[in-house]
Amino acid sequence: MRHGVQLALAILACATPTAILAQNTDAPPTWAYPMNPPGFKPPPDNGALRHVPGSTLSLTLSQVNDKFFTSDWHPDDHPSLPDVVAHGRKPNVLACGFCHRADGPGGPEAADLMGLPEDYILQQISDFKAGARKGAVPDRVPEKLMLSVAKAITADDAKAAATYFSSIKPRPIIRVVETDTAPKVHVTSWFLTALPGSEREPIGQRIIEVPDDPAQYISRDSRSHFTAYVPVGSIEQGKELADSEDTALQCGSCHGADLKGNESIPGIAGRSPTYLFRQLYDFKYGARSGPGAEIMKPIAEKLSVKDMVSLAAYASSLAP
Repeated sequence: MRHGVQLALAILACATPTAILAQNTDAPPTWAYPMNPPGFKPPPDNGALRHVPGSTLSLTLSQVNDKFFTSDWHPDDHPSLPDVVAHGRKPNVLACGFCHRADGPGGPEAADLMGLPEDYILQQISDFKAGARKGAVPDRVPEKLMLSVAKAITADDAKAAATYFSSIKPRPIIRVVETDTAPKVHVTSWFLTALPGSEREPIGQRIIEVPDDPAQYISRDSRSHFTAYVPVGSIEQGKELADSEDTALQCGSCHGADLKGNESIPGIAGRSPTYLFRQLYDFKYGARSGPGAEIMKPIAEKLSVKDMVSLAAYASSLAP
């Protein structure tokens, strides 16, 4: 791994003690809503050039962390980027690709937009703008950034971004592994990474989703892959819930066959299980309202944390 020393320093600078990741039943589970520690400051740019597999591009840490610049490591993987995706509009519309990556795969902290219906993406922007869509932990930076963008973006730019991301064919980027134990982790810029070494701990009712190559993901490479560790038996339990005889819980009745989507209703197959869990939790506790919430909230209210973990594990295990 190139620039290993710089990466180690960056991870240590962003780290939050593992203890905060224990599940707190009186609040949103911290493993699903990772927070950088108080007083967090990103590591300084020492000028070293960063590289990712399969690309001849070289970028500095400052370029990678520029909110008005999309790190487009693999331009041949996708159509030309609309300007709002590549650069955004200063001062408040960040480049869409900064958080969601060049062709939209996002990650545990940011939505996977690949192949989502155009109308659905536009509705989410509208919901954020109207204050109808929030997170159960309102101080999380990813949600605050999206709220700021939604309030400032023009209709034309929103349309351009939605049309672009909806045109991208979804691809598998997550491996879901059932296990009794998971790697010990810490918080790295709003997502989890495995601590150095091979230490593990009981998984409990958690999803531990980590990038396979942290340096690659920190560099905002859209080809990054993840491993999501989930409790043993959760995939089958999630399938049983999704196929429930209770028609109010039958996920496929709205999200389509194999959960791949249905007209303006998004496909949820193969997407980040951490992200999916957060959406169920946000629906249950009212952080998400708007048109979609009218259907989802009564469903989510019936679900326990274990149910939500299982449904997210099952959906993520499917081919997108």
